[in-house]
Amino acid sequence: MSGYKIFFLIAFVLWGSCAAVSAQEDACSCCSDSHKAFDFWVGTWKVTDTEGSIVGRNRIEKVENGCVLREHWTSSKGNFSGTSLNFYNTKIQQWEQLWVDNLGNHLKLKGNKLENQMILTSDDFVHADGNTYKNRLTWTLNENGTVRQLWEVLHDGKVSNVVFDGLYTRNE
Repeated sequence: MSGYKIFFLIAFVLWGSCAAVSAQEDACSCCSDSHKAFDFWVGTWKVTDTEGSIVGRNRIEKVENGCVLREHWTSSKGNFSGTSLNFYNTKIQQWEQLWVDNLGNHLKLKGNKLENQMILTSDDFVHADGNTYKNRLTWTLNENGTVRQLWEVLHDGKVSNVVFDGLYTRNE
């Protein structure tokens, strides 16, 4: 093989390799607006109740190449902790959350962002009183960058109980 042919063969192989690497770098499985809809919750937070008392700390981080939000919750007393995994499910075009805590509880939610709110709900469940309920958690991005998390229990579409109402303020 002549030097001329070898040069072009090497140049062609290098060009193909660079194009393949570039395509891999440009491919982002979780870069759509839908996948980024809950990014406003990412950060390290101090969480207070409606009276301004600190109830805990929460750290939300993007993991798995930005495809998952992982939550790390610790109560202010340190006796309660939990973790959630949050992701946009492209098959059903909804966000899903799986929460588990150190008391053995779990909660599965799904839903979507509407304007400045992420609204996730559970499937219906029957309580000990025989009535059917649903959990609804709403995260609201406020204009000042804080986030309000409101956990309501619904019965027949109406709020029957507020489980948690917290304000997330970024740690400085």
